[in-house]
Amino acid sequence: MAVTIKRAALIVASLGVLSFIFGVIAENKKPAAGTPISGKDMVICKYPSDPSVVLGYLSVAFLILSTLTGYWSLFYPYKGKSVPQSVLFQNTSFFVFFNIALFTGGLAATLLLWPTITEHLHLIRNVHHNLSTECPTAKTGLLGGGAFVSLDSALFWLVALMLADNAREDHFDEVEKDRKVEHAQVLASAEYHVKGGAV
Repeated sequence: MAVTIKRAALIVASLGVLSFIFGVIAENKKPAAGTPISGKDMVICKYPSDPSVVLGYLSVAFLILSTLTGYWSLFYPYKGKSVPQSVLFQNTSFFVFFNIALFTGGLAATLLLWPTITEHLHLIRNVHHNLSTECPTAKTGLLGGGAFVSLDSALFWLVALMLADNAREDHFDEVEKDRKVEHAQVLASAEYHVKGGAV
C-alpha cells in the first residue's frame, strides 16, 4: 500500500485526536486530593484509583507519534519524487507553520508531562514527615490544556503538510517547464546546425 499525502494526513490527525482524547480523560479522572492518614511522626497519603498517570503518558506517546509522523510526512518522497528541503523552506507560509507546529508540539509535551510526572511522584512518594501535609495532586487544568495544544499541534502539522504539497507541485511544475524550455532550445540548436550544414 503506497503512502499518499491523504493517508499521511489521516495518520497525523488520528494520532493527534487520540492524544487529545487521552489527555482530556486524564484531566477528568485526576482525583482532587488524597486522604491523609496520620501515623507516628508521619502522614501517609492514600489516593483513590488514579488512571490519570497512565492516560497522561499515553497522551504524550500519541503526541510524540503525531509529531514524528507529521515531520516525516513533510519530506517523504511521494510517488518516488523527492523535493530538496531548501525548496520547501523558501515558502514563507510553510516555514511559519512548520515552526508553529514544532513549538506547539513542545508546549503540549510540557503541559502533559509536567502534571503526569508530578502525579506519578505523588503516588509513589506518599509518605510525608511533614505532619501538616494535605496530600496534594498535580495542578488542575494542565492536562486538559496540554490535550488541546496537542490537538492544535496535529492541526498545524496538517496545514504544513498541505503547504508542502503545494510547494512540491510548484517545484515539479517549474522543473517540467525548465525541461521543456531546455528541450526546445536543443531542438532549435539542432535545427539551426542542420540548416547551416545544408547551406
